[in-house]
Amino acid sequence: MNLAKALQNAASQVTSKLGGDATIRFVTAGSYNTATGVVAESVSDTDVKGVLEAVNVREVNELIQAGDKRLIISVEDLPAAPETKDRVVVEGVVHQIIRVATQEQDNTAITHELILRA
Repeated sequence: MNLAKALQNAASQVTSKLGGDATIRFVTAGSYNTATGVVAESVSDTDVKGVLEAVNVREVNELIQAGDKRLIISVEDLPAAPETKDRVVVEGVVHQIIRVATQEQDNTAITHELILRA
């Protein structure tokens, strides 16, 4: 467990020094309005630092498209793991989370890799 904690600390330091600003927008579904047919949602924003890069062309498949982006963030910087229902805001552009991959060491989460689509 000491190695996992050291890796968490290292990931947090690297993303805070080298990463750019991003906002994880956690979305919670609210009540259903029968008159409008819309489900209300509430959002909670968390500011993080993350490393943003373009998805490699070789990674394009039926899920990942050309033009998607990858954001790597430290687990220590988040109150909870993001899900595909949540969103990410980078430089004012709202991105949908397509996939979340968590990197682990000894069953301890270190980083989250988010595939984003604007």
